[in-house]
Amino acid sequence: MNGKTKLRLAVIFGGRSGEHEVSLSSARSVLAALNKEKYQVIEIGITMDGGWVTGEDVLTRLSTGKTTRLQPCTLLPDPSRPGLYALHQHDNGESLTLIQELDCVFPVLHGTYGEDGTLQGLFELANLAYVGAGVTGSANGMDKDIFKRIMQAHHIPVVDWMLVLRSELKDNLPEVIDRATRLAPFPLFVKPANLGSSVGVTKCRSKSDLIEGLFEAARYDRRILVEKGIDAREIEVSVLGNDQPQASIPGEIRPAADFYSYTAKYQNADSELLIPAPISPEYTDLVQTLAVKAYRAIDCAGMARVDFLLDRQNEQIYLNEINTIPGFTQISMYPKLWEASGIPYPELLDRLIELALARKADRAATTYRLEKEN
Repeated sequence: MNGKTKLRLAVIFGGRSGEHEVSLSSARSVLAALNKEKYQVIEIGITMDGGWVTGEDVLTRLSTGKTTRLQPCTLLPDPSRPGLYALHQHDNGESLTLIQELDCVFPVLHGTYGEDGTLQGLFELANLAYVGAGVTGSANGMDKDIFKRIMQAHHIPVVDWMLVLRSELKDNLPEVIDRATRLAPFPLFVKPANLGSSVGVTKCRSKSDLIEGLFEAARYDRRILVEKGIDAREIEVSVLGNDQPQASIPGEIRPAADFYSYTAKYQNADSELLIPAPISPEYTDLVQTLAVKAYRAIDCAGMARVDFLLDRQNEQIYLNEINTIPGFTQISMYPKLWEASGIPYPELLDRLIELALARKADRAATTYRLEKEN
């Protein structure tokens, strides 16, 4: 492309996930901030049923459920047929026509089928540049149990936890309750292993709370985490980069509710974001170092927000989780931390797109064919 050609950028949002509404909010901010002089923006929405649609004002129509006038579309995994295709229904079948070739994809999807490596696998097959972590980083970052095991292998402290399978709730609930109550005293936290935005998370103060929390989490995932509850401050760090990631200044969240629940994050304006976090220089260095170490450990790329717990009782730092497609709403910590670190929102989007193009160029250096000897 020459300097005057706009980069053809597809922004994908919505999704078949409990975080569908959060994705729409993030996409609204991203679409508003993208430089239209630089990018030819193509909106792609994914409905709650998993249907892909494009057309005029996709975000508004998807938000209101008025998608009948939108064009069904798809991306093909065939790298020889790059671009976005319209899906046409005919009396005798279906057909595809190319709508637009694409230079890069910006997935603004949170949770399952967007942040877990599944969509990233499609982009890899199609040989598309895309913002954010690849298949490995996305999958490892998404599953909280696997992520904690990787952190342990890298000597990064995490809060005690146990994994429960949804089938165990049906087959042997008393044994699950017994294991959970032996893990740590109440309160315990129960959460789906593969979801974010605090969807399906319950703070349990009794056995009855625990049973209710387990079945609530099981609505969203077959893998469920039970974690030791600690009285902690919530510290977050944003990370940006590919092979040479950098950490932002840390911020602290003081939730309006008992913990940083979905409501406290997105529906209660009383939650406080303290930037920078009121912690010592030593703790600042520690969380920045651990954030980058965790980022590299799962082979992350592009971006991530790394969340920590600072125990008020013993001042121990625990790495709680990593979000490979963090929230991008106006009140989201990831862009706010970078803004406070000297990178305003529009420039942050530019950098993420540049990192996506650089990662695709790096993939192009990989040989996929075995040369036979004569």
